[in-house]
Amino acid sequence: MKNHDDSLAPPVQQDEEEEQYVEEEHCLFCDINLSESETYHRYRVCPECGFHHSLPARQRIDLLADPGSFREVNRFLTSIDPLSFSGREPYKERIHEAQRRTGLTEAVITGVCTIGGNPTVIAALDFGFMGGNMGGVVGEKVTLAFELATKRKVPMVTIVSSGGARVQEGVLSLMQMAKTAAAAKHLHAQRVPHISVLTNPTSGEVYASFANLGDIILAEPKALIGFAPLRVVEETSGKPLPEGSHTAEDHLQHGMIDQVVDRTKLRQLLSLLLDLLSARYRLTTTKRGKSYPVPEHPGEQAWHTVQLARHQQRPTAWDYISRITSSFVELHGDRHYGDDRAVICGVAELSGEAVVIIGQERSHNEGRAYPEGFRKAQRAMRLAAVFGMPVVTLIDTPGAYPGIDAEERGIGQAIASTLALMSDLPTPIVSVIIGEGGSEGALALGVADRILMQENAIYSVISPEGAASIIYRDAEKAEEMASALKLTALDCKELGVIDTVVPEPEGGAHTDPDEAARLLKNTIVRELLEAQQPTLAKLVKNRYKKFRRMGEYSSYFRASISKEVSDLQDLLQRGVSKLKQRLSTAEKENPQSPKEQRD
Repeated sequence: MKNHDDSLAPPVQQDEEEEQYVEEEHCLFCDINLSESETYHRYRVCPECGFHHSLPARQRIDLLADPGSFREVNRFLTSIDPLSFSGREPYKERIHEAQRRTGLTEAVITGVCTIGGNPTVIAALDFGFMGGNMGGVVGEKVTLAFELATKRKVPMVTIVSSGGARVQEGVLSLMQMAKTAAAAKHLHAQRVPHISVLTNPTSGEVYASFANLGDIILAEPKALIGFAPLRVVEETSGKPLPEGSHTAEDHLQHGMIDQVVDRTKLRQLLSLLLDLLSARYRLTTTKRGKSYPVPEHPGEQAWHTVQLARHQQRPTAWDYISRITSSFVELHGDRHYGDDRAVICGVAELSGEAVVIIGQERSHNEGRAYPEGFRKAQRAMRLAAVFGMPVVTLIDTPGAYPGIDAEERGIGQAIASTLALMSDLPTPIVSVIIGEGGSEGALALGVADRILMQENAIYSVISPEGAASIIYRDAEKAEEMASALKLTALDCKELGVIDTVVPEPEGGAHTDPDEAARLLKNTIVRELLEAQQPTLAKLVKNRYKKFRRMGEYSSYFRASISKEVSDLQDLLQRGVSKLKQRLSTAEKENPQSPKEQRD
């Protein structure tokens, strides 16, 4: 590896590079004429079929960086053939040929810029330079870029287009996987964001190192992505691969990436993500508002509350997210198996503060989450903790999915590890039961500093129907069990399970979703203010104490005694009032002397 003086570097032949790509005037996928397409000439994207053609690294950076902001670093590091590799063509000659053709010194460009005004370190691989393969220089430049981002504490964006490792550098090229992965981990340890963008193609050793270590991973449509080449996978499996395998869309479906993003919209999304992940704003108030008054419901209305909580038109988590937040960016997948749509995760702005919001979406599988849904939620929670963002969870589920496939994929472990993670997550958490809070599936997202519950929501260890089947062997007695289970918001408040009851429009949230969202947002913001007052250490300590007290014998005893005393006082007061009323009536009907009245 050499670090040449600028004056000795090969001339940058950017015009030849651009001319090479302009020569192709027909779409490689649908074959339409692209000579008059502004979208194609700017983005190399077909306006007809959306096919994303190859793009040089320098042009990718130009599309993403704010105009005039990019400054390249470590430009003149070049390979020196460390193994004196001999093959069909000398390695040095191949390097020189790639340099002449692309105008680059190596297969990656690194530098600093701003994206949407956010200072950023960027590294873009160029597939046109020996397949974008990672040798010693590529690994070194990428590592130096990560170290620069770590030192300056500014976000890192990597744009990947690579076939893997540089064969001509043998095992030394393999070592670049460990080096770049370690550099990415150091950046993460400093709580600095890393956004990885996978383009066509992304494979091999690059795919299995820093490219897969982004806090958020994006990909271009139809990009070929995967560890092993398609041919190798087919030979190993002994059968043809399914259609769409090894694509960005396939990775999204299997929970490996967060979003598939059109190239024309990538800069906007990166700007938004960098805004949210780098946000340093926190909610403040000059005057504390009072809680909304919540009407009391008699116990016999418990079954009616159950019906309202399950109402088909009741707003879902997605309905509320779209109404109470702005700039919501959804994150997908657990990075292990799949993307459970019964759980929605993302980063958003809530009243000026960046938050991570997680919701159980009733429109998908009734909100019954699979293991990958809980693991996706864990990903989002860890992201929040790393970047100092509060977590808001919206709970609405009859319970976790109980099928055999969920069992085989570890539903019990997923729930347990989510509970454990939330118990000491070093960031404020506010949880809201917005509909049906069913058993462990609800609690898994409900270990919070402040627990809210909408007026007509329910929270229970089991459904009324399930309890009736167990107690009476008759599910028809569900209405009777609803009252016995103490599952309404006011019941849960009295038991100390929740902190605040959120009022709803008259008749239920479904009668006016906008008003329901307004009431919910205002209450969440107020509770977030409360949750953010203590230090993180005290916050976590208080959270432990909060749940430690639930079900404690002494607390039950004190609560029972307090309720008995209160009931007795009410009884005595009613008795005294009735006695006075009777004496007054008797005096009017039969006037007597004061002495006779006393007697």
